[in-house]
Amino acid sequence: MEEGAIVHIDYSLYNAESGDLIETNIEQIAKDNDSHQEGRTYSPLVSVVGGGTLIEGFEEHLLEADSETDYDFTIPADKAYGELNSDMIEVISQDKVLQQVKDPNSLGLGAPITINGRTGTLRLWAAGRARIDFNHPLAGVSLRYTYKVTKVIEDRDEKVMALLEANTGHKDFSVEFDGDDLGITIPQAMMFDTNAAMMKFRLVTTLRDSIEVDKVSFIEVHEDRKANPEHGDEGHVHDENCNHDEEE
Repeated sequence: MEEGAIVHIDYSLYNAESGDLIETNIEQIAKDNDSHQEGRTYSPLVSVVGGGTLIEGFEEHLLEADSETDYDFTIPADKAYGELNSDMIEVISQDKVLQQVKDPNSLGLGAPITINGRTGTLRLWAAGRARIDFNHPLAGVSLRYTYKVTKVIEDRDEKVMALLEANTGHKDFSVEFDGDDLGITIPQAMMFDTNAAMMKFRLVTTLRDSIEVDKVSFIEVHEDRKANPEHGDEGHVHDENCNHDEEE
């Protein structure tokens, strides 16, 4: 794969030692392994080759991959989520844990737990003590990946749409280029997303890193004009000339 290419990937991730399925975006494989999630949309992973969003071992393999080819390979722990670090395993009093956990019924061995803003895994609960592992849950684990690059996106509009959906979790965008200036009409659902401002900031960076664009404008279309009386027009453009502190 050429570095910078935007691709669709079908993949399955397994624990290389136990063979257990950890994650897949292929619905039939999820069903075959009794891990199917109702209500989930199983769709290809959108990735920018060499973009640094995947674990190191997968990034390296993807750079050497061809499209429409099935791959099955193992990634050692040091190129996955790292080796186990004993310094990341801490023992604290159960009283301290209970002071910070809102629902004590959620405590269970192997369950995630957040202490002082750090999320770890509860490994031991006995004799007034709790042992919490703040390593990544897959630290020390060798991983087996099976995957196929099912599509290399060539069309510029389609590249933008793929990046928008992959980076926001929202659909129903519309995009329009005027030369290298890009206008993005965002869906209603994203306008009410509490993370929308941060999403837009990150999207501008992602789009400029992955696609040749100059000015990026976000367009909000309000179906009910009364919802935003400050703007007489249905469509309000947030661009580099906007005075709403949303300059992109």
